[in-house]
Amino acid sequence: MQLFYTPDINSDTYKLDKEESTHCVRVLRLKEGSQIHLTDGKGNLYKAQLLSADPKECIAEIIETIPDFGKKNFYLHIAIAPTKNIERFEWFLEKATEIGIDEITPVFSEHSERNIIKPERLQKIITSAVKQSLKAYHPILNEAITYNQFLNLSFDCKKYIAHCEDDEKVTLQSAYKKAENALILIGPEGDFSIAEIKKAIENNYLPVSLGNSRLRTETAGIVACHTINLLNEL
Repeated sequence: MQLFYTPDINSDTYKLDKEESTHCVRVLRLKEGSQIHLTDGKGNLYKAQLLSADPKECIAEIIETIPDFGKKNFYLHIAIAPTKNIERFEWFLEKATEIGIDEITPVFSEHSERNIIKPERLQKIITSAVKQSLKAYHPILNEAITYNQFLNLSFDCKKYIAHCEDDEKVTLQSAYKKAENALILIGPEGDFSIAEIKKAIENNYLPVSLGNSRLRTETAGIVACHTINLLNEL
């Protein structure tokens, strides 16, 4: 199945942009009459047929619409500190999208070693992972925000903070209940500060452990993402 991300689709025909059209014809070797799939990133999967196979502008006709394709009964939001090495953060975005995530918020905390990100590039990485993993839902990438600003936001879900301090914690898998919407805070390379952890607890975040190993930031994000998805498959 060849999937193309078409967030602006609004009729029974769709014109692929030049980049996607070139990929369609030059790389995939698709021809007029070939079937492809489109998604608006909002859960709709469209089966389509190429009316024209021009490397500058392919035109596809919608032949079937499948709503709520791959819809889950839970919502996962991970707020995570961008890593000093941005490639590691990009890796997290790619793999979390492949596994299954709904929303990501980059958070700058006290020990953060990176305070600048390029959202346009990060969006492209997420979109590429959506197409590769055949998802009909495109994860939301929020604007970067400071830790304190984030804690002041209101969320209607179960809230967790994963940290490495020796304080009293429960494991994420024992705390989380299947089909619950979840928000998980993941800290930077130097972890959250004691004050940040305390403030999160005061804001009703439950401290959790992701296992016995000390994990890199991006690895912790993937473990949290995989744990929630796995628990919902059991």
